[in-house]
Amino acid sequence: MHPELSYQVTGILFAIHNEIGRYGREKQYGDTLESKLKENGMEYKREHSIGNSGNVVDFLVEDKIVLELKAKRLLVKEDYYQTQRYLQEAGIQLGLLVNFRDEYLLPRRIVRIEQEIESKHS
Repeated sequence: MHPELSYQVTGILFAIHNEIGRYGREKQYGDTLESKLKENGMEYKREHSIGNSGNVVDFLVEDKIVLELKAKRLLVKEDYYQTQRYLQEAGIQLGLLVNFRDEYLLPRRIVRIEQEIESKHS
């Protein structure tokens, strides 16, 4: 799913991690990401509201990838569920969940789960 775009975004994320390190604040990572997306001429929306729920994604890149940035000791299941909810609500197929606090950056690819609708025939 969007291999060139996700490869380019992942490269930017690694550059940010190398530049700031692992003990920055989430806002620092977001500000740096925003400037690097601009430098690369990529379209994005920052802190973009999706749907009517009031949910806000950190970044929506090229209207194809939801980017959720974290700067915390450990990712928990709720972080994955949150990203999945954003994908469902926005109708986007691919999300990247990245925790800059990790010693070795590991962006997690999250693919939208298609919800099956069962029809009951009587």
